[in-house]
Amino acid sequence: MTMEFIPSARPLIGDDEREAVDAVLRSGMLAQGPEVAAFEQEFSAELARGRSSVAVNSGTSALHLGLLAAGVGPGDEVIVPSFTFAATANSVALTGATPVFADIDPATFCLDAASVESFVTDRTVGVMPVHLYGQSADMTALSALATDKGLRIFEDAAQAHGATWDGKQVGTFGVFGAFSLYPTKNMTSGEGGMLTVDDATVERTIRLLRNQGMDRQYQNELVGFNMRMTDLHAAIGRTQLRKLAGWTQSRRAHAAEFDRRLRGVVTPPVAAGAGHVYHQYTIRVEDDRDGFAAALKSEFAVGSGVYYPVPNHRLPSFARGVDLPETEKAAREVLSIPVHPSLNETEIDRIVDAVNTLATAGA
Repeated sequence: MTMEFIPSARPLIGDDEREAVDAVLRSGMLAQGPEVAAFEQEFSAELARGRSSVAVNSGTSALHLGLLAAGVGPGDEVIVPSFTFAATANSVALTGATPVFADIDPATFCLDAASVESFVTDRTVGVMPVHLYGQSADMTALSALATDKGLRIFEDAAQAHGATWDGKQVGTFGVFGAFSLYPTKNMTSGEGGMLTVDDATVERTIRLLRNQGMDRQYQNELVGFNMRMTDLHAAIGRTQLRKLAGWTQSRRAHAAEFDRRLRGVVTPPVAAGAGHVYHQYTIRVEDDRDGFAAALKSEFAVGSGVYYPVPNHRLPSFARGVDLPETEKAAREVLSIPVHPSLNETEIDRIVDAVNTLATAGA
């Protein structure tokens, strides 16, 4: 009997989301309006206590506008991980500044503070940690370094909705936190992004930049973009936000099962002080990762993903000659297996059996 394929991600869109969208369609207010404003308030209350939130049309836009509003531009350098999606470095480059690539902690896959320090120059204005796979970077070490060197922190929290460091939510450590609401994230608005900020001037500048530089119609205060979120997307996001806590519990429960039962691969440790939300459950396969992934699919109908096979510093768009050994090793070995909240017990069992069988065969 053919097994039903278990995808690496499975966006959860149901009747609640459809009803929310239908309500917006019936209202006639489709562009940035009351749903966006309500979503911003609710996001702040749930995921950014004490900060304001600003909704935009993508996580990349959130990073880009946050950096621009913080005054980052030509001549500046911002230190970023190379082991991340290209949007992190792209957002820096799009301001006219230079992304400088640092290495990662091999356990958490997040920026290593010691490596960051080695790349600080007199042009460095900030550091952008990525809370990768749903686990916070070491914000104790990075915050101390930033204070010592006079740098600002810009958080890429695209994959980390609700993650914490020493009990404090990610997105509340830096000048801004940027979240993605892409369909495969822990929650979605269909497409979209959110910034969390605690500086009124930065917040207002972001709001101007997302709306053609206008606070009032036809009163353009600066040159801006059209990076608004629609009420249709906000309605989906508001519905998903109410479900996020339960989904996070499911992700953590699945991860605990994998931690307990997987053999022959390196499972992802959780750093002391980190509250992991498991956007991805990322193992290391030290020998023939790509063959392992192919066998998961062909022999067990289990999907997986490699995030990321090519470090940013080796992409044609950046191509920097820098030595980042932990980044290179991770790019060869990482494999993310399904951990999404819709997995059932039978699927968990099949994933465990598949990984353990292949790991044993390759031993």
